[in-house]
Amino acid sequence: MLSHGQIWNAIDGLAERHDLTPSGLARRAGLDPTSFNKSKRLSSDGRLRWPSTESIAKVLEATGASMEQFMSFLRPEGGNGGMPEGALPSQAGSIPLLGFAQAGAGGFFDDGGFPAGQGWDVVEFPAAPAQKAGVYALEVQGESMMPLYRDGDVLIVEPGAQVRRNDRVVVKTREGEVMAKVLLRHSPRSIELLSLNPEHPNRNLELSDVEWIARIIWASQ
Repeated sequence: MLSHGQIWNAIDGLAERHDLTPSGLARRAGLDPTSFNKSKRLSSDGRLRWPSTESIAKVLEATGASMEQFMSFLRPEGGNGGMPEGALPSQAGSIPLLGFAQAGAGGFFDDGGFPAGQGWDVVEFPAAPAQKAGVYALEVQGESMMPLYRDGDVLIVEPGAQVRRNDRVVVKTREGEVMAKVLLRHSPRSIELLSLNPEHPNRNLELSDVEWIARIIWASQ
């Protein structure tokens, strides 16, 4: 998956492209000038602090950069010019894209939630193909995920990845309902999901009613 360091590297790279410091980039985007400071990338207890998708969207608007250009600044952490030994460089690759409305229909996924069948579109996403087999994208349709995700946003989903409490996930039920939620609890028999939109109810589902659950690893806006 995309790492904490890679996302911050991309922000730093975008700032450099526009001859700005991270503080200058935040200021241009109308954010607190300290938003992208090195000291803000970890919390006081040492936990990783990630930039919000809203902050990134404001940065892209302020600089005129596209999401594809932002993603081009991703570079792996580690030695050898930022690349761990033996790793493939981050590169553009086509991954399957499907709308949420289509995702509820049969024939688009296998039993594990991996893309299958015909009718998929494609979207470019920089990833090492050997490490990202099965990653796909879902396009948000409608207002049910506001204010976090808007109509037309693209969610990059990794099926088969371990999901933990507070992860943002996409869930498909055996009834064909597809939803993006926050995972609050995962017991051996059920899951509890927090709605992204306060106007929509939270959900409690028996695992026997869940066809698959996949972690959201990125959202392009």
